[in-house]
Amino acid sequence: MLGRMATDAAVSDRSAGDRVAGDRGAGSESTTSIYLASAEGETGKSVVALGLLALFAATGGRVGVFRPITRANGDKRDPLLDLLIDYDSVDVPYEDCLGVTYEQVHDDPDAAIGEIVARFHALATRCDRVVIVGSDYTDVGTPSELSFNARIAANLSAPMVLALKAIDRSPAEIADLAEGLLAEVGAAHATPIAMVANRCDPDRLDEIRATLRRTGVPSLCLPEEPILFAPTMGELKESLGATLYSGDEELLDHEALRVMVGGMTVEHILERLTDGTVVITPADRSDVLLALVNANTAQGFPRLSGIILNGGLKPHPMIEALVSGLKPTLPIISCPHGTYDTARTAAHTRGRLGAGSARKIEAALALMETHVDPEVVMRNLNVEVPSVVTPQMFEYRLISRARAQRKHIVLPEGDDDRILRAASRLLRRGVADLTLLGDPDAVQERAIELGLDLAGVTVIDPATSEYLDEFARIYTDLRKHKGMELDRAREKVIDVSYFGTMMVHTGRADGMVSGAAHTTAHTIRPAFEIIKTKPGVSTVSSVFFMCLADKVLAYGDCAIVPDPTDEQLADIAISSAQTSAAFGIDPRVAMLSYSTGTSGSGVDVEKVKTATELVRQRAPELLVEGPIQYDAAVEPSVAETKMPDSPVAGRATVLIFPDLNTGNNTYKAVQRSAGAVAIGPVLQGLNKPINDLSRGALVSDIVNTVAITAIQAQQVDAEEAGTDGVATEEAGTAEADTEEVATGEAR
Repeated sequence: MLGRMATDAAVSDRSAGDRVAGDRGAGSESTTSIYLASAEGETGKSVVALGLLALFAATGGRVGVFRPITRANGDKRDPLLDLLIDYDSVDVPYEDCLGVTYEQVHDDPDAAIGEIVARFHALATRCDRVVIVGSDYTDVGTPSELSFNARIAANLSAPMVLALKAIDRSPAEIADLAEGLLAEVGAAHATPIAMVANRCDPDRLDEIRATLRRTGVPSLCLPEEPILFAPTMGELKESLGATLYSGDEELLDHEALRVMVGGMTVEHILERLTDGTVVITPADRSDVLLALVNANTAQGFPRLSGIILNGGLKPHPMIEALVSGLKPTLPIISCPHGTYDTARTAAHTRGRLGAGSARKIEAALALMETHVDPEVVMRNLNVEVPSVVTPQMFEYRLISRARAQRKHIVLPEGDDDRILRAASRLLRRGVADLTLLGDPDAVQERAIELGLDLAGVTVIDPATSEYLDEFARIYTDLRKHKGMELDRAREKVIDVSYFGTMMVHTGRADGMVSGAAHTTAHTIRPAFEIIKTKPGVSTVSSVFFMCLADKVLAYGDCAIVPDPTDEQLADIAISSAQTSAAFGIDPRVAMLSYSTGTSGSGVDVEKVKTATELVRQRAPELLVEGPIQYDAAVEPSVAETKMPDSPVAGRATVLIFPDLNTGNNTYKAVQRSAGAVAIGPVLQGLNKPINDLSRGALVSDIVNTVAITAIQAQQVDAEEAGTDGVATEEAGTAEADTEEVATGEAR
C-alpha cells in the first residue's frame, strides 16, 4: 500500500509538528493515499488531480480528497476541492476535506502540520483511497513551498507525484527542473514515485519522455491542451467588468482559444479568424461588428467564441437595431477599458477547471485516459484492486475496452443535442469512430452553437447520400419475398434507422446506437429485417447491466419480448449469460418466479420450470437455477433457508424475469430506489450489434451504450475470425418476433 511505500521520515531533527504524525489514526493504515504537488503555477495540477481521482474511483472502494493547505475561509470555498468533490465518485463532506489555511501556516508551521495530520487521518478512516492535492503556488512562508508540501507528505506517509510545467521549455530544461525538484523533495524525506510533465509540446512527447528517464523516477507526459487553460467568455466578462451586450447568455461558457485585437480593416480581420477566436474591437467600429456577426453564421468561416466591445461606447442606434434584427447568439460583451488595457486583461485571464466546466472536465479526463496507462500507474502505486465492482469501475472498463480496438459506430439521430454532446465526449476520449446521420450543415451549425468539437465525425444525409441507390437495391433483394420493389425500398432506406442499419449490414459501420428520439420498434425492426439473428438464436432480447454499489448484475429481458414462451425464455437466459460473460460478469443464472423450487405451482411457474430445463439441456456448462424468487437468488441468508445446496442461490449474477412487465418494473424500481446505475438495454441475439436507447437517455447513457456496442463489434470480429467469416444458413430471420417488439413506451 502507498502508506507503506513512503520512506521513513523519522530523522533526529524532526520538529514537534512532525512528531505528531507518528500517531496514525485508526483505520488509516489500510488507506491508499497519494500526494500531488507542484513547484510553480500553471502546471495543470488540477487536471492531474482529476485524472488520478477518476483512476482511483475506477479501482473501487471509498474515494476521498484532501487539501492540506487552502485559501478557503468562511464563505470563500476552495474551487479545486469543489471540483473534485463534485466528481460523482467522491462522497465526503466538503468541510472534512480541508486541512489548514495559509494564515495558520504563516503563524505556526509546526502547529499547522500537526493539525493537517490529525484532520487527514480523521478523513482516512472513512476512505480506502485518498488523493491529496498540495498547495497552490502562492508562498506558504517557508524557504520553498514544494519543500513544505514534501514535509507534509512525509508526515502523512503519502508518496508524491510531482507536476511539472513543460510549456516553453526544452526537454533538457524539463529534465534539469525535474532533478532539482526530486532533490528538494528528497531533502524533506518524502518519497517521489512519479512525475507528470504537463503542457508538453505534442510533437516532442517521446523526446521529453526519453530525457526524463535519466531521473530514474517513472514519468508521464501530457501534451498541451489549449481548452484546459483558455478562459471562457464568462471569465473574460468577469475579469473585464463587462456586461452582456447581445447574444445567448448560455454561450458565455465557450472557451476563448485565442484573443485578437481587431484594429485593422475588415478584410484583414476576417482572414485572420480561427475557430474559438474572441475579437476585441472598439464599439464604434460598426464595420467590424457587422462583419464579425455575419461571418460567424456564414458557411466557410470560422466560428467565434465572442466579441468584446471596448471603450465604454455603444454602437450607433441604427447599427444596434441591425444587430438586434440579425438575432445573433454569439456573445457580445461591452467593457469600459481602452484597447490596450482590454487586451492586457484578456491575455492574463486564465481559464479555471471548475465544477461547472463540462468541456474542460471532459478534456482533462480524455487527456489522462489517452496518455496514461492505468495498469502501469496502479502497479507503481501498489494499489490492490478489490473484488467488488462499482459503477465507476464498470464504466471505466467499458471505455478502456472500447478504446483498445476502436470500432465505427453510426448514430442516426444527429439532430438530437444529447447525441451531439455524446459524440464530442466519445471523440475526446477516443472511444470509437463515429458517423452521424442528418443534414451536415445543420449538424455542424448546432455543434458550434453548443461549443462542441466534432472534427473527425462523418455526417451523412441519407436523402442525398451516394449509398442510397446501393442500399435500396440490397434492401429490395433482402425483402423480395415480401414483394418489395425498388421505388418503395428507396423510400424505406431514407429513414435514418433503416439507413444506419444498412451501413452496419454493408460493413460501413460496425454497429448502430439509436432510440434517443425513436421508439424501440423503430430502432430494431430494421435489424430484424436486415441484420437478422445469430445461428441457433431465434429470439432477440436484451439485458440491463445494473450497477449496484459493490457489484454488477444483468437483468433480462426488460425491454423487448412482452410475454416470452418457455423456448424464448430459455433463449433469453442463454443469450444473457453469454452477454454477461463477454462483459466480465461470471454468469450464474436465476430463472425468476414467484416461487422457489417446488414450493409453488401454476402456469407461470411451469413455464419457468420448463425454460430452466431447456437451458440445462442446451447449455449444460451454465450454472442455472429455477424457478427461484428474487430474494433467494441474491441474498445468501435467504438462499440458505430456501435452497441451501444450490450453486446459484444467493450468488446469482444473471436474473431472468418471466415477462416484460415484471422485468421492466423491477429494473426501474431498483434503479430509483437503490440508486443503481442502469446501463442498457443491450440487445442480444443479432448478427451485428444494434442497440437501443431510452428516450430519456442522458449523455453518459449514450456514451456507455456506444462503448458497449463497440465491444460487441469487437466480439463479432473475433467470432468471424474463428469461423473464417462465413455466414451460415442457420441464421434465423426473427421476423416472427417483430410484432412482439416492445414499443419503447415502457422504458
